[in-house]
Amino acid sequence: MENSNANTSNGGSGLKIAVVILLVLFVGTGIYTFNLYKNNKENETALIKEKNQVMTDLNVMAKQYDVAIAENQVANEDLLGARERIQGLIDSLKVSQNSVNSLWGYRTKFNALQKEMDVLMAENSQLKSQNSLLSTSLDSTNVRLAERNMFSDSLLVQNTQLAEVVENAAVLQTVDLKGFGVIERNSGKLIPTERARRSDKIRVCFTIAKNALVGAGDKELYIQVLDPRSNVLGANEQIQFGEKILNYSLVSKFNYENRNLNICEFIAPNDEFEEGRYIVNVFNKKELISSTEFTLE
Repeated sequence: MENSNANTSNGGSGLKIAVVILLVLFVGTGIYTFNLYKNNKENETALIKEKNQVMTDLNVMAKQYDVAIAENQVANEDLLGARERIQGLIDSLKVSQNSVNSLWGYRTKFNALQKEMDVLMAENSQLKSQNSLLSTSLDSTNVRLAERNMFSDSLLVQNTQLAEVVENAAVLQTVDLKGFGVIERNSGKLIPTERARRSDKIRVCFTIAKNALVGAGDKELYIQVLDPRSNVLGANEQIQFGEKILNYSLVSKFNYENRNLNICEFIAPNDEFEEGRYIVNVFNKKELISSTEFTLE
């Protein structure tokens, strides 16, 4: 009987010990599981934070490339290629898993892109400086060209004006224009008269003034004599210069030799000379160069 009770007592103690051990194991497992869950949450939070940081850094880098590309008037293939690689990495990171290995790989790629950007941005900055110097040089050249064009235009205007002055000055002029009636004897002798009825012809005399700007050679002037009724005496023929029509009495033709030349011409009456005021005009083509008048009584 005593052995039986002893065995029963020993069996109960062993069961209690086993329960205690199981309870300790359960509690330990719970604590371990809790700590593991907690660590996983913390790791996940840290991974998400790291992922967001890499995404932020990539977006900042992308904006820097956008600014650099916008500042270049000519597309830079290196900048465009780097910008596309960054965008590809951003798109891949959005759908990536939150794992240490994955984020480590993206961080490594980001660091490589950062080094590449530092090189490209330095080259781009140097290129901008060169373009700025070139632009300044071009602006200076354009200013000099504009000044030269203004000077050339000024010379052209001056030359044109000078040519006009020379052209206007390079014409024959007459001085000492005189008109009067004459009596013509059978011997050819001419006697001036102021009598209309005694005048056989009207004599027009003038001097061609020397002009060094006019070349020597055969020249001609148009003489117009108007009677008191404004009728054109002599040939009374017409010649047109542009829109102007000139009625003339005769054409005075002569050889000019770059010196003063005295010329006299005669106009016969259409019928008889009337009493009154007569006008004599001399034209160089369409331009009136001298005029005078006289009276026959």
